[in-house]
Amino acid sequence: MADIRRLPNPVAEVWDWQLHGSCRGESTSLFFHPDGERGPARARRQNAAKAVCGRCPVVEACLKHALSVREPYGVWGGMSEEERARLIAAEPAAIAAGV
Repeated sequence: MADIRRLPNPVAEVWDWQLHGSCRGESTSLFFHPDGERGPARARRQNAAKAVCGRCPVVEACLKHALSVREPYGVWGGMSEEERARLIAAEPAAIAAGV
């Protein structure tokens, strides 16, 4: 579960970017894997989710949010949970600073 202590205050301006996401209206099952999903099925689902992110006007804000709260699940900002974990491990200070 995400560490909610890292979440920003619930201010409309902070969360407003979510209203413009290309993922709105898409099934959450596209972005979050079901239990036990592995291999080619997972790769296909993640690639489809990343395609939605690829045309999203708020992809940078989405990724910044996911990195800042250490979102552990799903595709956010065009990156899988594994990709975000590797990025955080490689650049923890930059991620913590919101860079």
